[in-house]
Amino acid sequence: MLYNFDEIVDRSNTYSSKWDSNVQKELFGRDDLLPYWVADMEFKTAPEIIEVLKKRVEHGIFGYSNRTDEYYDSIINWTRRRFNYSIDKQWILFSPGVVPAVNYVIQAFSNEGEGVIINEPVYYPFKRSIEANNRVVVNSPLILKDNMYHIDFDDLEIKLKDPSNKILILCSPHNPVSRVWTEEELIRLGDLCIENNVLVLADEIHNDLILRGNKHTMFASLGKKYEDISITATAPSKTFNLAGLYSSNIIVPNEVIRKRLEEILLRNSIGGQGPLSIEGVIAAYDHGEKWLDELLLYLNENVDFIEGFLEKNLPRAKLIDVQGTYLAWIDLREYEKDGVTLEKVIIDKAGCALDGGTWFGESGSGFLRFNFAAPREFIKVGLERIANAINEEFK
Repeated sequence: MLYNFDEIVDRSNTYSSKWDSNVQKELFGRDDLLPYWVADMEFKTAPEIIEVLKKRVEHGIFGYSNRTDEYYDSIINWTRRRFNYSIDKQWILFSPGVVPAVNYVIQAFSNEGEGVIINEPVYYPFKRSIEANNRVVVNSPLILKDNMYHIDFDDLEIKLKDPSNKILILCSPHNPVSRVWTEEELIRLGDLCIENNVLVLADEIHNDLILRGNKHTMFASLGKKYEDISITATAPSKTFNLAGLYSSNIIVPNEVIRKRLEEILLRNSIGGQGPLSIEGVIAAYDHGEKWLDELLLYLNENVDFIEGFLEKNLPRAKLIDVQGTYLAWIDLREYEKDGVTLEKVIIDKAGCALDGGTWFGESGSGFLRFNFAAPREFIKVGLERIANAINEEFK
């Protein structure tokens, strides 16, 4: 391999939220935990990206910056190469992150008191964003069957038929359950949303991180009628470990929807982007592909390692089928069903910081989300701590 994903990088004194002792103390009650929670990687980004950023830093001036055709072309070409989907420059809007974009979409396409549909267990900032904007959280829970999650289309249809529900947030691939939706599932979901005049906000921030032979289909790529009800959020942040550059691309093919969202972005003074952010996006999409391909190989090997470790050391644990993202969703209910109790043991006995299953909704109780975008030795240490704590506490 050209790239070394086994390197242990010291992130102390780098303002890392994941490692910061004050953040850990506030969230977990301790400041000395090994972190496997925040969804950023323990890998340096691609050296090709680092070199571009170094050159820009050496220039020495970091004034107001403007996105050029080079910026938009990098996104357009990447989307065509990786997903066989052609988008136009004017469809691409800027947001400093996907979570801010979720808030802007909620503000633009629903009123206070109206509903936004999510599928729990799901990325918890969705719920926070809905509540922060005084909208109603409408949960259509996923069904766990045969060690993977499925959309409950009967329940979803009921929720979509309620005229007060205006938006469906589609997490694709799904965080935390690692599900890559099939084209057939997306079409069925899309047809129900079209029938009931519900906007689909597709959070596809993990769409480059597809594992174990699965294939990601961009929702909007299914055809014109799906494009017309869609807003797609993508970013290089998860893919290339660039979250701190604060850049996401909001793809809106429908002109009427796009103009309404642009009004909200203007109202929130969203538009400018830093020069390092612009350089990072272009470098990632134009020069990061070989690095990503090797990363995916390493992540696949990490999944195999986790699977083998659990079989040997925590045989009653179930690793939910890992199809995408770098987040393992581990079912520990045969050891302890109460999520609060389980999460306390992981903190107090294992000395690890993980996203507790209860963070993602009631149906996450007894599960843990484990970030495996890290050197294998670091993963091994964390899993050993977790296994020892669980085997000792839940004999």
